[in-house]
Amino acid sequence: MKKNIVVFGGGNGSAIALVSLKQNLGLFNINAVISMSDSGGSSGRLRRELGVLPPGDIMRAVLALSIYDYPLLKKIFYRNRFSQTGKLHGHNLGNLFLALSGQYSGGFLKAVRALEESVEAIGRVFPVTLKTTDLVAKLINGKIIKTEAKIDQPDYDRSLRIKNVYLEPKVKANPEAIKTIITADYIILSSGSLYTSVIATLLPLGIKEAINKSKAKIIFVAGNAYHIYGETGPINLSEIMIELEWYLPRQVDFILYNNHKLNKIEQAHYKKKTWGVIKDDSEKLSERNVISFDFSRTDGGLCSVKLGKKLKELLK
Repeated sequence: MKKNIVVFGGGNGSAIALVSLKQNLGLFNINAVISMSDSGGSSGRLRRELGVLPPGDIMRAVLALSIYDYPLLKKIFYRNRFSQTGKLHGHNLGNLFLALSGQYSGGFLKAVRALEESVEAIGRVFPVTLKTTDLVAKLINGKIIKTEAKIDQPDYDRSLRIKNVYLEPKVKANPEAIKTIITADYIILSSGSLYTSVIATLLPLGIKEAINKSKAKIIFVAGNAYHIYGETGPINLSEIMIELEWYLPRQVDFILYNNHKLNKIEQAHYKKKTWGVIKDDSEKLSERNVISFDFSRTDGGLCSVKLGKKLKELLK
């Protein structure tokens, strides 16, 4: 009997997890619950100008679940940006499809289902909420930072750590997302920015309760990298877990850490990407199920093939 898997997150991290799971379609039913507080770039512009929900992270998750080659679809629908086209400048095909077809059909979710159909997705993607909301961070000095874009690319003093995050306004979770969570056998919290990708997906009202009601085991793909100039959160594995689990109703069952040692070429690549390496202090997590293994790509970033093999072992 196939296991029901739900991937949480946003952006590239959730796409990597979804692609890794596709390697074993005979074993898994795969769905995704995706954050909806993106406020930057093309998604942010469409939010402000058309009043639509941010389409970018949803679109990448749908493409990752397609039966077709994800890197190629990503290039066509996401990476190729329009230029010298007036108001279309800076947008991509996928975002515009979801935004405009959502307005034409009378519902964002209908647009998501249409995109799934067009790329022959093997699973469903659920926006975590169908209401407009923004991510807000409170810093340790009490200062409030509003919107995902300003948290993800801060211009404040970087010594000021994030104390906690929340949604403003508070919004209810998508009922379909809740149903999917409750019936899950495994929940995978994907890699990516801790607050703007992972925790943002846990904040709508009803998500925490659904996870608590679910019998699913929880897996966190910690990866090994963080953006040096990104959100001002923890960079040690143990501190990341403390912060993440503050937003969960129970502990994570498995923590997947990428223990790859960077060579000089990879170090230069990380420097160019402005990535730092999460400090492995798993000795402070000695009573937890920390699984350290190498799942890096040779050109940097996480390898979906290596991750897929490990998930196949775990998701029994």
